[in-house]
Amino acid sequence: MQITSLEATPVQVEIRSREEPYGVAPYVAGYHTFEHVLRLVVRIETDDDVVGWGETMVDPEPNVARAVMEHVVGPEALGREVWEVESFLDSFEYPYMHVRPYVAGVEMAMWDALGKTKDVPLHQLFGGKRMDEVPIAYCLGITDPEEAAEQARWAREEGFGVIKTKSGLDVDADVERLTAMHEAVDGDLKFRLDGNQTMSYGEATETAARLEANGVYLQYFEQPLRTDSVGGYTRLRQRLRTPIAVNEDTYHRRNLFELVREDAIDAAVVDMVPVGGLLATKKLMGLCDEANLSVAHHSSFDLGIKNAAVLHFVASEPAMDLPPDRVNYALADDVVEERFEVTDGCMSVPDGPGLGVEVDEKKVEALRVTEGKGISYEVTL
Repeated sequence: MQITSLEATPVQVEIRSREEPYGVAPYVAGYHTFEHVLRLVVRIETDDDVVGWGETMVDPEPNVARAVMEHVVGPEALGREVWEVESFLDSFEYPYMHVRPYVAGVEMAMWDALGKTKDVPLHQLFGGKRMDEVPIAYCLGITDPEEAAEQARWAREEGFGVIKTKSGLDVDADVERLTAMHEAVDGDLKFRLDGNQTMSYGEATETAARLEANGVYLQYFEQPLRTDSVGGYTRLRQRLRTPIAVNEDTYHRRNLFELVREDAIDAAVVDMVPVGGLLATKKLMGLCDEANLSVAHHSSFDLGIKNAAVLHFVASEPAMDLPPDRVNYALADDVVEERFEVTDGCMSVPDGPGLGVEVDEKKVEALRVTEGKGISYEVTL
């Protein structure tokens, strides 16, 4: 079960227009607008011909992603047994270089290969699933109030119970838009507001206080302040009735611990890729459970590979008490043979071995970017 080869292929997938069902493009998120997504598809193969798949981000661009995989992460994976996850993760202690997202993509592929070798789904390796269907949060970028209200009505009709939307460009516009969405569904939907670190303390306080005054009670207000703002989050939580959550702070080691120690937050929004993998995320769950935090999983236009990993993880993790954010339904294409569908606001947990998805390697090749060049190499054992 030793890893003998590793390939990392950057792919680009377009996001469906907001004029289409489940489309969200252009997706305005603070100071960034998304109309397509770049992801890195990871393929490992073992000496007994088992193939494992993983997925991670492309940051800041494909050449850098390939170089990190080829020169830093890949050499540590080759020759290892697929079950040597802990020692693989412990091989990357670079105090001035952040490589955890790339490590996470390979670790995901190792779990997939291990599950296939044992002929069990990933959720069994993580304690067993607690549900067959996972409720998910519908995600919507910044739009005008009229369109946002219509999207909220549509989401309710489709069976969603929660909408996550972005904010941070203008307090008046954010308040008007959230109020319009709330009124359009007669208060039947819960809302998450993500500030993406764009707000000052004053702007965050005003936004939440005005929404409270309008009767709009958020499920949580996500990361309005920049990371490492423990004092700001402490004061924000003391002044507001709105639950306070962090996202990007969970990507930095010990930040979540500091926020818990200062009793500064109500919820954590984690993501297994920037956190450093499924096992690293599992370790965070212990802290969240002991601190009695609510937990949701973040989405970054994940393809079907990572979406499968998220569903397995959420279904098997008791600390995950809130629906995960999902946006993969908005992608115009995918690399898995059978795409995940949304039914009554839920997605089904796969039951096949490993991640439980089949990857279409022809589709990976068709979606490849940067002149058809990925990175691949192998060792002979």
